Amino acid sequence: MRKPPKHHPAWHGVRMRRTLARAEPDMLQRAVTVPAAWDEAAAEALAALAPGDGPVALTAAADAWIVPIADAATQAGYSPALADRLRRLLLLRRGAPEDSIWQGRDTAIPCFVLNLPAFLDAGSFESAAFAEAVETAVATLTFAAPDSLRLAVGMADLAGMLCALGLDYASEPGRDVARALAALLRGCADTASAALSRPPMPVPSALPDRPDWPAPPSQTVVPGLAEAARAARAAALAAGPPRHAATTAIFSPGAPEALLGAETGGIAPAFSPLAASGTLSRAAREWLSAMGLTAEEALASILCGQDPFPVATPSAAAAMHDAVAPFVHAMPARGLPAWPAAAVSSRRLLPHRRSGYTQKAAVGGHKLFLRTGEYDDGVLGEIFVALHKEGAAFRGLMDNFAVAVSLGLQHGVPLEAFVEAFTFTRFGPAGAVEGDPAVGHATSMLDYMFRHLAVNYLGKRDIPEAEQEAADTVGDGLRDRSPLLPLELPTDASPRARRRALRVVGHGD
Repeated sequence: MRKPPKHHPAWHGVRMRRTLARAEPDMLQRAVTVPAAWDEAAAEALAALAPGDGPVALTAAADAWIVPIADAATQAGYSPALADRLRRLLLLRRGAPEDSIWQGRDTAIPCFVLNLPAFLDAGSFESAAFAEAVETAVATLTFAAPDSLRLAVGMADLAGMLCALGLDYASEPGRDVARALAALLRGCADTASAALSRPPMPVPSALPDRPDWPAPPSQTVVPGLAEAARAARAAALAAGPPRHAATTAIFSPGAPEALLGAETGGIAPAFSPLAASGTLSRAAREWLSAMGLTAEEALASILCGQDPFPVATPSAAAAMHDAVAPFVHAMPARGLPAWPAAAVSSRRLLPHRRSGYTQKAAVGGHKLFLRTGEYDDGVLGEIFVALHKEGAAFRGLMDNFAVAVSLGLQHGVPLEAFVEAFTFTRFGPAGAVEGDPAVGHATSMLDYMFRHLAVNYLGKRDIPEAEQEAADTVGDGLRDRSPLLPLELPTDASPRARRRALRVVGHGD
């Protein structure tokens, strides 16, 4: 077996970048080289897929498994240029095998995932390219595991593809697209398997008769997709017995999906329009584009109590499962998730012109501006926090925290609950408070904010004072040197105050 080249011509011209990534949060970082356009999630996925813990580049890691499989295919007389197809699938982020293929490990059911949004082009689905990718996946898994009678070629990020097409995941047109995609996947996979059952790839053992499967939808909103699915089904039924007892599956997502940039696994819905970074996900941006909305218009819609994004529900996920299951050999259990029904919540909108005030203060020498917005009856309805010299990440977190608190207040969460939750939170900056006579010390900016709001909107002046303690001590403040129980029982009935005043008393030998 020849040694794989370090740089195959297929990789030439691809601008790369080098970064540090961890396969798991508790593992050591390794140097990873990926295409410059790929995000950090892809780098972390490559760190998990590639064997070892040293530096790794996509080009070398991919060729390490592509070349041996392509050599086996060539020796068996398989005519398509398998290596070139696989490199192209990776570069276009259209498909990749599971980690056992990357790491050269044996597996009972080898898997290969195809990223559905990567086959979209200007609102149309590239059915021919998808069919070729399915054939490539079946051949790859067959030559990687020639003794396996079951393959798992699956698809990922159906929700992202539907968003890009402007289709609601919970709609019947969306389910029809999913049915057609599953039928196209099954038809192409079974046809490729049947082709490999003939010489030079003999069938290793007798297989049961292939059951029939339903016809795909007669039409979908995606041009040409239904026709391609029907043609793939007809070709599969005419191709003769397949080599494998199973060729298709919907499986749990893993590192290959992250490497390809898929945002949702399999046919699962997207339950949030936010990415892990806190920004809008790619699917959410594409949904807004399909709806003709800008991000500013979407934000205005949210502030008015409307949701510009389609809402995924457990019943929609179950309906999608039922739509796809007849076409696929293996599916996860349907099981309607036992999620609690969302409580009906009414949002009390603030008046367009509202009263309130701006408080300037400094906590441990770090300036902040706390601005409030009130209803006509003087009830607090929103807060804004502006920081003076903190980093961009901290400012962004504080901005979004203030929005979350504001939405909670407008949906009926009492201010007392926020005060109970966030007073005495301890992180820097902390210390003496300047500019606000109502609060002398604070253990954090959040502690200061909710002490201030408790005084000004709840009239609460009984919250125990914040103690300033060294970072490396359990506690050596004034209260630790004061008389112990029962000489100093708290007089306030507040549970919060009691917890802050009571201490565990131990006695030595």
